[in-house]
Amino acid sequence: MRTTLDIEENLLNDVVKLTGERTKGKAVSTALAAFVRHQRIQELRDMLGKTDLVDNWYELRHMDPR
Repeated sequence: MRTTLDIEENLLNDVVKLTGERTKGKAVSTALAAFVRHQRIQELRDMLGKTDLVDNWYELRHMDPR
């Protein structure tokens, strides 16, 4: 998808260098994908300890099939 963005030149140059991509567009896409991945991982980490999982595999395995 084509779009017009106003990005600081120094920041864009850093993104290109750090991602190792050859084009600015590919570098921005790679950086955005990494950011989204990082945020999703952080959301999972934030849920740590807030979900109560019951380990009842033994009961489930020995249930009578219906």
